Amino acid sequence: MKKLANTEVTIDKLLSERWSPRAFEPNFLIGEESIKSLMEAARWAPSCFGDQPWRFVLFEKSDATYWTKALNCLSVGNQNWAMDSSLLIAVCAHQYFDHNNELNRWAQYDTGAAAENICLQATSLGLKAHQMGGFDALKTKVLAAIPDDYDVMSFIAIGKSLQESEYNDEQRERETAPRKRKPLEELYFINKWQDNS
Repeated sequence: MKKLANTEVTIDKLLSERWSPRAFEPNFLIGEESIKSLMEAARWAPSCFGDQPWRFVLFEKSDATYWTKALNCLSVGNQNWAMDSSLLIAVCAHQYFDHNNELNRWAQYDTGAAAENICLQATSLGLKAHQMGGFDALKTKVLAAIPDDYDVMSFIAIGKSLQESEYNDEQRERETAPRKRKPLEELYFINKWQDNS
């Protein structure tokens, strides 16, 4: 299903086609080339000093043991739909610069850019990605042996979108609902911050 953004001005097709479904094809398994393509897209995101503070722990549905453990790190609401995706990615940000070991206050910002590259590359590959904030960070760190100097920022579920004809009633209502965004004029200012209320 395509769910194009209703934009006020034209933007690139890749951006307008990216959206975050919760209905995935449960039998689809992502291939190794697609996984490498997603990671390559993340690798070329911009970062302060070119530090690339992001690291990703991937959980593939084909490995049932770790897949189940990773799902159990998610909130119950996210587990209910993410179990049908094909790949779960724990997105991690290194707290310190590699070149001088000083605190990197841009690490989370830069990691977000790399995560968005993954989502856009998924769209380019004909896949869908959904980022999540509902997860247990400590449980994830223990499961994946993530070092203490990394923050777990999010999970991304990636898979193939379920055909609209296969939606159940709940999925149909949720997936076909209109996409909503604030009006464009509320998001930016020229020269000075303004109260638009």
